[in-house]
Amino acid sequence: MAATPAPPAAPPKPTWDPGQPEGPFPWLRPTIRIRLTLLYGGMFLIAGILLLSIIYLLAAQALREGNALPFKIVSVSGQKVEVSSPTCSGVGTDQSLDQFNAAIQACILDQRKHALDDLLSRSLMALLGLSVIAFAFGYAMAGRVLSPLGKITRTARRVVGSDLTRRIELDGPDDELKELADTFDEMLDRLERAFTAQQRFVANASHELRTPLAINRTLLEVHLSDPGAPVELQQLGKTLLATNERSEQLVEGLLLLARSDNQIVERKPVDLAEVASRALDQARGEAETKGVEIRGECAPAVVQGNGVLLERIALNLVQNAVRYNVPEGGWVEVTTEVQHGHAVLLVSNTGPVVPAYEVDNLFEPFRRLRTERTGSDKGVGLGLSIARSVARAHGGRIQATPREGGGLVMRVTLPV
Repeated sequence: MAATPAPPAAPPKPTWDPGQPEGPFPWLRPTIRIRLTLLYGGMFLIAGILLLSIIYLLAAQALREGNALPFKIVSVSGQKVEVSSPTCSGVGTDQSLDQFNAAIQACILDQRKHALDDLLSRSLMALLGLSVIAFAFGYAMAGRVLSPLGKITRTARRVVGSDLTRRIELDGPDDELKELADTFDEMLDRLERAFTAQQRFVANASHELRTPLAINRTLLEVHLSDPGAPVELQQLGKTLLATNERSEQLVEGLLLLARSDNQIVERKPVDLAEVASRALDQARGEAETKGVEIRGECAPAVVQGNGVLLERIALNLVQNAVRYNVPEGGWVEVTTEVQHGHAVLLVSNTGPVVPAYEVDNLFEPFRRLRTERTGSDKGVGLGLSIARSVARAHGGRIQATPREGGGLVMRVTLPV
């Protein structure tokens, strides 16, 4: 039995439990809430101080400008006052005291209005400038505070692509984001160990079954090669040999299914047209025996992947299309092409009518149309399951669509 690597050690568990505050002063813990409160409160305080300072300076400047007298008394003669003013148009010569006071009052009111308007316009400009600075600073600080969420999201996307070896391993203060990252790492570790244990069990069981099945096949072939064996014994040997061969196919299918659930690490250029041609050549003899016509038009469609596994997809689909066909006048059509940046393998065939609600069940292991378990001489019930697993391992997908009049259209889409 091949040795399997031990599962990776679990990451350290989170050091903080929200239900049980840590330390005598849990409110001093640098949580995200406290950090954001201090950040936004500090930003508001700094912006307020700056705005107040600017307004104070603008008001002081306006008062300094307002200290200058808006007029100058030139002479006083009896009840007449001669005044010159560069800013007050209503103040002039030959005015009585009442006229002079009214003109001075109007001039002061006009200068006050002008000072207030100038202060308002400058304050608005200062507020606009501070707003731009505050938004830019807030955007930068928010990005810095939320950067751990981006790392968590990127790791989650890689995990979605069936790469369970990824870990966040977030550094920084022991806050809610680190707690979330540590919990996520622990969950990924448990998932990886579960999947590894499942695949290891299937692989080990399949390896253990290979030896007795090979011994049984050898013994049966030796007995069948004896020309003096009774006819009944030969018939029984042939039946047992066929059963043994089917068991070997099941074991090989389980091994391939367990192996194809992982991501393909070593990828090489593979032409789906060549893969489809090989599958057609292997299934042509069985198709001729069943009276099924095989035709195809395979255009070059190169993908990055494992050639053996991709050939298994094509072979399983073609064999299913041949075996589950109509008794007379059936056909199987295989095409390959590139559409919208994806390589497409299309396998169509005639056959029995497949209800749309039963299509998804065909991809489940050991499931067939209108049958729950194996019990047919057409296969072991793993062909479509293996095809789907291999397609997923290559970052693609497989879809089945019932044909009008019977049969299926199997579409495999792989990234180029």
